Amino acid sequence: MTDVLALIPAGIDTYRQPVVYMTEDCHICRAEGFVAQTRVRIDLRGRSIIAELNVVTKGAWLPSDHAALSMSAWTALAAREGDRGRFSHPEPAPSASQIRAKAYGARLTAADFTAIVQDTLAHRLSDLELAAFLTACTGDRLDEAETVALTRAMLEAGDRLDWGRARVLDKHCVGGLPGNRTSPIVVAIVAAAGEIIPKTSSRAITSPAGTADTMEVMTPVDLDEMAIRKVVEAEGGCVVWGGALNLSPADDHFIRIERPLDLDSTGQLVASILSKKAAVGSNHVLIDMPVGPTAKVRSHVAAAALGDRLVAVGHHFDLNVVLHVSDGSGPVGYGIGPALEAADVLSVLRREARAPQDLRARALDLAGGLLDIAAGTTGAGRGIAEAILDSGAAEAKFMAICDRQGGFHEPKEAPERAEVLAPHGGTLRAIDNRLIARIAKLAGAPRQKCAGVRLHARPGETLAPGQPMFTIHASTKGELAYSRAYAELHREVMTIAEGPP
Repeated sequence: MTDVLALIPAGIDTYRQPVVYMTEDCHICRAEGFVAQTRVRIDLRGRSIIAELNVVTKGAWLPSDHAALSMSAWTALAAREGDRGRFSHPEPAPSASQIRAKAYGARLTAADFTAIVQDTLAHRLSDLELAAFLTACTGDRLDEAETVALTRAMLEAGDRLDWGRARVLDKHCVGGLPGNRTSPIVVAIVAAAGEIIPKTSSRAITSPAGTADTMEVMTPVDLDEMAIRKVVEAEGGCVVWGGALNLSPADDHFIRIERPLDLDSTGQLVASILSKKAAVGSNHVLIDMPVGPTAKVRSHVAAAALGDRLVAVGHHFDLNVVLHVSDGSGPVGYGIGPALEAADVLSVLRREARAPQDLRARALDLAGGLLDIAAGTTGAGRGIAEAILDSGAAEAKFMAICDRQGGFHEPKEAPERAEVLAPHGGTLRAIDNRLIARIAKLAGAPRQKCAGVRLHARPGETLAPGQPMFTIHASTKGELAYSRAYAELHREVMTIAEGPP
């Protein structure tokens, strides 16, 4: 058949975007008029995907009668060695007209959002079309009704967990604060108090670490629904990667486009958070909103607007949403990067003298808030949380959760390190969240689990000339040099002023 090519795995990770590779002299490319970035439909044994075409130079690594599939495309088609796929032009995405309408300021209906979510999951929309949709939703361009409709469409497109409990607790941080790894500590405290808290978390896309990346340093997080149920039924809580489940699956596609563009959409953020909380079966959710000049939420006015929308939309899904506004002026803890943040988490749970006190205090605030929700009290929860942590019960619960998830491992340290020194003396006034996160990423985080940054100074402290401000950790000399060069170029990562604090 002329529309058929042999399929082989390309061995290329394109995250969630299916990509197909064909040679420029491939007979299908020539006959069908396929060019680079064309959307191509591939059918195989009753399955079909829409993939983006990348064209390979004639005579390079790919035979002209073969098509190579990215890892996500190979998996989605359940392809096997020796398979032959049928290629064709896909029909235009039905929701493309709704996206254009939104771009021109129209209000979308529940059916419109459902169509967009369905086309997203079927890969019928290109990255350009998804970017247009998300851009059209930025700022306050989604009203409350549209936010509810988008949340519902995202929720109904995936699976939902039901714990059979009247009270299931959860917490979420809107992000933007490096090192703010409170979730493992909060889960341990709340579960030790006898509550149910099934915490699903994300991996980092553009940040140095997500909660799942940090937990994976210490225990497996890639658990399916049955395994998660066993952990929660035995220990009351878990900290796992949500990507292993089909909970609000469209959200990962939106985030993949949204984060590199640094888009800020209240409606989209609310839909992202609440669709996943409702999908995991939570009904009481504490939302941490760090506010600071280089955090995701920049002002208290913005925090109030986001908080009002979270509470209002949560009511539509029987979610009791409680808000916690916190200081987002700088990083939390000492470590930035999976293993470095894991070390901070463990030092707090183990009650070590060197434990970062800001991370401890934030975790106690959040755990206390959840215990107040559970008991219907105000303020008493923090004291209970502190007693649980100080008694060692939280550490024991954390280790039990790790054991149930597949076993505990101590974090390892990177082999390559370099100190970045203060260029002059003075008081450290501020640390730029975005720049310090960038330095940690250039060092290899989060893919290199031991990579990142360890801070030696905090705002308000006095630095002497040449005193270490932070140490870069890397797995290779090349990554270390790359990150260090960026740090030397961006000295404004730490603002040092003369005079007392």
